[in-house]
Amino acid sequence: MILRALLGAAVLALGSAAAAAAAPLPPAAHGARIVVAFANGAHAPPPSAGTTGARYGGGGYRVTQDAHRRSQRIATTYRLRELSSWPIAMLEMHCVVYEIPDGRSSGEVLSRLAADPDVALAQPLNEFRTFIEAPAYNDPLYDLQTNLATLHVVQAHAGSQGAGVHVALIDTAVDAGHPDLAGRISAQHSYLAGGVSAGTRHGTAMAGIIGATANNHLGIVGIAPRATLEVFEACWQLAPDEDAAACNTFTLAQALAGALSSGARLVNLSIGGPPDRLLAALVAQGQRRGVVFVGARGTGDGFPASVAGVIVAAGEGATVSAPAEHVLTTLPRGAYDFRSGSSVAAAEVSGVVALLMSATRERLTAPDLVRLLTGPAADRDLDAAAALERLNAGNLRLAARPGS
Repeated sequence: MILRALLGAAVLALGSAAAAAAAPLPPAAHGARIVVAFANGAHAPPPSAGTTGARYGGGGYRVTQDAHRRSQRIATTYRLRELSSWPIAMLEMHCVVYEIPDGRSSGEVLSRLAADPDVALAQPLNEFRTFIEAPAYNDPLYDLQTNLATLHVVQAHAGSQGAGVHVALIDTAVDAGHPDLAGRISAQHSYLAGGVSAGTRHGTAMAGIIGATANNHLGIVGIAPRATLEVFEACWQLAPDEDAAACNTFTLAQALAGALSSGARLVNLSIGGPPDRLLAALVAQGQRRGVVFVGARGTGDGFPASVAGVIVAAGEGATVSAPAEHVLTTLPRGAYDFRSGSSVAAAEVSGVVALLMSATRERLTAPDLVRLLTGPAADRDLDAAAALERLNAGNLRLAARPGS
């Protein structure tokens, strides 16, 4: 089965996709790393005792003998070293991360793999970054939460505060012990090596923008203070006291699959990097199920901003524009500070989307939300109160529901 067929066909229900966990990647060596996927039937029988497939615990979806055989042949034929692997139920794929150990370029190897009939997908193991810019102010309390006034959030809170909306935050881990995030984080899942958290600064900042508690006599007010956040840790902090973080194709793919399995209606991706076919396929699968994705726009036309249907915040070509300078939010160990960047704008848009989702029984799709967020004049400046007014006016023609 080739990738075009995978992307064009309806894929099986999530089922027990989250039950299979990937082995962590070892520390980076000198060789380039690539991701190769093989067709993996949806109703595969359990592998025989002693095979590689036995390491995928939890029952349910497992790697087939045929996919395992193909992955071994590819390793031998192209002189690759397998680092980790993971069967993705929702794409009917078995994904393997290989290292090229002998100095060959990834482009050379990927070109040959693209022509191999056993390969459904072959791509670089891409790296992605969060977007936080250093604040440029003298007074640490400068203007405080001016973004809430710009977005008319206080007015919007009279009609909605995000109750009942489940938001998936794919980021670093979050300091769930922060006083202003008490009760806001339903669960955290790590897809990093060994499951050990590698920093919480960026994720905590995004969580505070979306869902910091209101009216608790502490700190700040989140845009959707009654929404529930579930955290999927796919990124690691690059330095102990800096917000900058990185993630890659492998960790993000696992986090996306976990988010889709969780039943979240909204996924926040305050990250950016090169185009990525595997990640785009997972987003497309979520969109077919009615999941809404909000992403940051980075410096280029890559993932997630270039994926059709993703609501893009900030930057040239963005779907909607939100304040991205000097936004006050939460930081680990009970701290607060100002943050800037397109990551911030994406979190703000996710917060407003949660308000809209909470305010109606209709299952709003991304096209519905774009109409609500921008209005008939296609105004890209985000206004939460105006978007709620458009929803409550009842004159929005909703898009066809998934599966209708």
